[in-house]
Amino acid sequence: MPVTPGLHLNPKKTWFYLTVSGIIRFLSLVVYRPTIVGRENIPLKGPVIIAPIHRSNADFAFSLFLSRRKIFFMSKDSLFRVALLGPAIATLGAFPVNRASADRESMRASEAVLEAGEALLLFPEGTRKFGPSVLDLRDGAMFIAGRTQASVVPVGIAGSDHLFGPKGNRHWPHVRIVIGAPILPPRNEGRVSRREVSAKTEELRVALQAAYHEALAN
Repeated sequence: MPVTPGLHLNPKKTWFYLTVSGIIRFLSLVVYRPTIVGRENIPLKGPVIIAPIHRSNADFAFSLFLSRRKIFFMSKDSLFRVALLGPAIATLGAFPVNRASADRESMRASEAVLEAGEALLLFPEGTRKFGPSVLDLRDGAMFIAGRTQASVVPVGIAGSDHLFGPKGNRHWPHVRIVIGAPILPPRNEGRVSRREVSAKTEELRVALQAAYHEALAN
């Protein structure tokens, strides 16, 4: 399977990575003061899909607190054409996806990351949502998990959407992150069953809701 152009599967944390991630971590600590429960649920080796809830555009930043591993994630290709920003997000593990062919490209790149034994961040809700309930998820995360036999780890993130209060008044939230137990992928017996993908997606939804509820309660 050809690797998507722009995907650099380098798990090493270069000096540039450490510099950029250090700045983001520092700013996140100052603004969000995140606390994390369950880091041990993310395996330190082998393919894994990290599947957080998505309530804020800042949620990507918290991947730097979840594991000692370098975590790869997809981002709009237009961001890579912005001076300084493109190289910065690329060194953090981002790879470009063209929205015009996002399904095909994201599938190819995501599978390449996992087949290399790396960690991949995917938001199973697809886009940013609102409210305390986790509704229907997209099947993509579990379908890719089935094809690559990667485990899937649900992550609840509470408080990241509260940087601005009523009438836009800024206040400093306290973000709480709960990492749930890994979920086994759908069986792959030459072909991934759509029925099992749907069942596993519902299992992920329930686990994600539980992790988010625990994060909200703390």
